[in-house]
Amino acid sequence: MTTSFVCRTASALPPERLFDLARSVDAHMESQKGSGERAVAGVTSGLIGAGQEVTWRARHFGIPLTMTSRVTAFDFPRSFTDEQVKGPFRSFRHIHEFEPSRGGCIMTDRVEFTAPFGLLGRVVERLVLRPYLQRLIRDRGHFLGSAGSRTGAH
Repeated sequence: MTTSFVCRTASALPPERLFDLARSVDAHMESQKGSGERAVAGVTSGLIGAGQEVTWRARHFGIPLTMTSRVTAFDFPRSFTDEQVKGPFRSFRHIHEFEPSRGGCIMTDRVEFTAPFGLLGRVVERLVLRPYLQRLIRDRGHFLGSAGSRTGAH
């Protein structure tokens, strides 16, 4: 069974700028400093695009993890999707959507994932992974959404 959640972030940034920040490998690493997340293969800096892959290495729950994601859908500046092609989950899909709003943009993150390890994985998925990932995505959204005030973006 797949677990999912949705996070929405309001930003003063225009959709095009927020779209590019959301696909920026450098911005992602900056937003995930706490886990030491870094790109180690594929696109390791700059902007990732359609069909491209990035391999991330990070430490979560004290466990070193490696995950390779591929951009499987790309519609600038409305949406893009990345999916795990190799890593710790049975499946992991992250849909990023950008909608113009009065004074900026609404970024919607839709995450769907399935943990490994059968029934035990389902319990961990609901009790531990979902709230942990939801917090990471929410915090990343706030980081990206406020990037204009840190970088001078318009």
